[in-house]
Amino acid sequence: MLKYTHPFFNFLISNIMNNLLYLSLLAGAAASAYYYGSGEESLNRSKHSLITSFCLAAAFTYHYLVRRTRYVFLVDFACFKPGLSCLCTTEMILERAKHVGFLSEESLKLVAKILDRSGLGPKTYLPEGVLHIPPKLTFDEARKETDTVLFGAVDELLEKTGVQSKDIGILVVNCCLFNPTPSLSDTIVNHYKLRGNILTYDLSGMGCSAGVLAVDFAKQLLQVHPNSYALVLSTENETSSIYRGNNPSMMLTNCLFRMGGSAALLSSHPSDRCRSKYQLIHTLRTHVGADDNSYKCVFQEEDEAHKIGVSLSKELMNVARDALKIHITSLGPVVLPISEKVKFVVNFVKRKFLKIMIEAYVPNFTLAFDHFCIHTGGRAVLDRMQKSLELDDWHMEPSRMTLYRFGNTSSSSVWYELAYCEAKGRVKKGDRVWQMAFGSGFKVNTAVWVALKNIEPPLKNTPWRDEIDDFPVKLNPPKPTSNNK
Repeated sequence: MLKYTHPFFNFLISNIMNNLLYLSLLAGAAASAYYYGSGEESLNRSKHSLITSFCLAAAFTYHYLVRRTRYVFLVDFACFKPGLSCLCTTEMILERAKHVGFLSEESLKLVAKILDRSGLGPKTYLPEGVLHIPPKLTFDEARKETDTVLFGAVDELLEKTGVQSKDIGILVVNCCLFNPTPSLSDTIVNHYKLRGNILTYDLSGMGCSAGVLAVDFAKQLLQVHPNSYALVLSTENETSSIYRGNNPSMMLTNCLFRMGGSAALLSSHPSDRCRSKYQLIHTLRTHVGADDNSYKCVFQEEDEAHKIGVSLSKELMNVARDALKIHITSLGPVVLPISEKVKFVVNFVKRKFLKIMIEAYVPNFTLAFDHFCIHTGGRAVLDRMQKSLELDDWHMEPSRMTLYRFGNTSSSSVWYELAYCEAKGRVKKGDRVWQMAFGSGFKVNTAVWVALKNIEPPLKNTPWRDEIDDFPVKLNPPKPTSNNK
């Protein structure tokens, strides 16, 4: 009996204001009905009509002020592009790998093989400390890297938006593996002299999906703090996360991850709609960490020599596939047109109830989205996502070109991909953008945006400046490869 009564009482308490209002409204309506039916004189009738009108007005006012949807806008965003001192070629990486002092000959061969199959181009970016001979993998270098990335992204964003630092009321910073004291959000508050009552949050250990997760978190904060700005920063620290051992499952992260970061300014000011680029229309988070294989498929631990690294299990691709199925099953009913929903239901009935041996129907998500920004986990991951979602090469181009030019920048990668779409002049008013990222835990997160205007290709303040016309590049056919994140 308790399992039925507990949810009921929980509903009553959690919605106490709603319930009191509805009870008052019912009481007023009942009293008016009683007096109308009892033949009371007109003065009393007028009085109780006034009470009923007041209750109705209070109910409508409450719903308008409290229950109305508060829209969240993306005013603009910025992606950090490192300087020439951080530019590295594949040859430089292989040369530096020989001088790190801890890689065996067998590991060096594996590094060369991974780089050849990774989908990364010949020029990407690494921190100066990592490129130094011998590498300077100190705490000071790690802090220097993060300061350089975040300050660079925020400076560019404030320049683009014209928003003053004192106007920012919410700050969310995500970085998976580098979390110093004072925190990264404290560093931003100190550097930009943000106001004293700002709400600051640091998200750590949440993997490559944290950038989209941070957007969802900021959205929820903005919906309870109207007329506010939220600054969302995403980065990863390469200096502190370098694995200094020879375990093959832990070496992939050294080969795939690169220097980068992003800053996004979200707003719940209704007046910002006219100058914002996008409106956030949906977010979705899927967590399959209750399953042990999913929880351990991306796992930070010590190797046999007590060196700390992030291991990627052989089950990673299967975990990602299964998590994606769960995710799009929840996302599809919200974003797909009715025609696709009908096809999916018919297919489901045939397979589950009529026992007809047919393939599961994969909805056509190109009918719901115009642009796809899928996290650049690696070439094998993008191949799997393209096959699972049945996307063509044009839709995968932003992800593949971002991986080629900037590597896996972790949680900020979806912003480099959106910047690619803008630089190509592809984003038009009304277009829908799907940002999807996945990471340790295991999590899959989505943010869906709608463009509020035609986005003109920026001439500056874009990571693709001066080189967008060189893309897309023709990629070599994929080779068999081991799992990567």
